[in-house]
Amino acid sequence: MDKELKPGLRHTITLHIDNSLIVPAVSQTFSGFRDMPPVFATAFMVGLIEWACIEALRPHLAPAERTVGTHIDVSHIAATPIGLNVVAEIELVGVEGRKLRFKVQCRDDAEIIGAGIHERVVIDLARFSSRMDAKMAKFK
Repeated sequence: MDKELKPGLRHTITLHIDNSLIVPAVSQTFSGFRDMPPVFATAFMVGLIEWACIEALRPHLAPAERTVGTHIDVSHIAATPIGLNVVAEIELVGVEGRKLRFKVQCRDDAEIIGAGIHERVVIDLARFSSRMDAKMAKFK
């Protein structure tokens, strides 16, 4: 991790909402979503927030490092229909060793649709993968 990584880092990503990003499209596995309203899904809003953080951090990480989400506390207070855009705006507000804390906000073309806090931790990808392999070995 770049020693210069400090609070104040900002990033935005814009996403056009189409049929693949609405509540009924969340998962074939979760059948309860099939008859829900065709609006931007909270699950995809969380993914958009994480993506914005990942992209903001990418230039500040060593080649073997990645970040993983460890906490999310966001509201989703307004629905977004198909055809509008959603912008995720993130700001790094805290750096405590490998722990990173972001203030996040999402808005569509009309209004703020969600806001809150997201935390990520910097990991060494090889070490993380090794731990996951060891965890899975217990079930083989």
